[in-house]
Amino acid sequence: MAHFDLPLDELRGYRPALAEPDDFDAFWRRTSEETRRHPLDARFRPLDLPLSAVQAYDVTFSGHGGHPVKAWLLLPAHVQGPLPAVVEYIGYNGGRGLAHQHLRWAAAGHAHLVMDNRGQGSGAFSPGHTPDPEGSGPAQPGQLTRGIEDPRTYYYRRLFADAVRAVEAVRSHPRVDAARVAVTGVSQGGGIALAVAGLVDGLTAVAADVPFLCAFPRGVTLADQGPYREIARYLGAHRDRAERVFTTLSYFDAVHFAARATAPALFSVALEDRTCPPSTVFAAHNAYAGRDRTIQVYPFNDHEGGGPFQTEAQLRWLPARTAAHQEQTHAH
Repeated sequence: MAHFDLPLDELRGYRPALAEPDDFDAFWRRTSEETRRHPLDARFRPLDLPLSAVQAYDVTFSGHGGHPVKAWLLLPAHVQGPLPAVVEYIGYNGGRGLAHQHLRWAAAGHAHLVMDNRGQGSGAFSPGHTPDPEGSGPAQPGQLTRGIEDPRTYYYRRLFADAVRAVEAVRSHPRVDAARVAVTGVSQGGGIALAVAGLVDGLTAVAADVPFLCAFPRGVTLADQGPYREIARYLGAHRDRAERVFTTLSYFDAVHFAARATAPALFSVALEDRTCPPSTVFAAHNAYAGRDRTIQVYPFNDHEGGGPFQTEAQLRWLPARTAAHQEQTHAH
């Protein structure tokens, strides 16, 4: 696939005019209040894995509606705390998988919490273990259109609320330094990380790789493969509901969360990405409120983005931000 979106020099300044609801902050404040009515009840059950360098825990905490959400927590076995932590969110239709699949951040000396996606995890790459007890009206296969005609019932309201609680869960662990928590994810996970960065104070950093859920009007009309097509197909059937659907999506657009996020941020984008078009990623990057933000561009890649190259970039980038955050915290 050749380059199909705007030229790179235009992408670097791309700032689409996206409608933001007047009650955006109030909506998310109410969502947070509703979620916190239920005790966090974070539980960490040790796993018996044949790993000498890592301690692993099966985690359960209360997410939106008090529903139990699963996660893994991996800790370096021979490093004393308090540890900096990374909370990772998983891509579309993926789940937390198996604990031994997530070793790199613990190997780098971080606590690493991997959140399961409610109602997802039956795709080919990563099984999940968290149901979504709340249903929806008619929807396309997948999660992207579930409850999409009302922001109060939309699937991602529950998932974003779970994601905020995941940060609270890892901060509650006795071996974690609650002041040094970063969030990360690829594709859907990157979009979730941006949402959390706009909702949670005091994060160390956010690393969003080829993030999904950004600039919905652009993604729905430009992407020719992947989840954005679910919305296009839904509107192809429900021809009279476009305004209502895009109003709901405006409450969940990662561009609006990015405009409220201030933690240091590392983005990545692939210029041949037909799943999350480059302009949607740049829209979030260019709106990001934090001054310490950068984007790694992969000109000849599709949605795989930087892959292991970007992983190495993160492993080199995050420790410096963690150290700087610690110095600022101690200075105050």
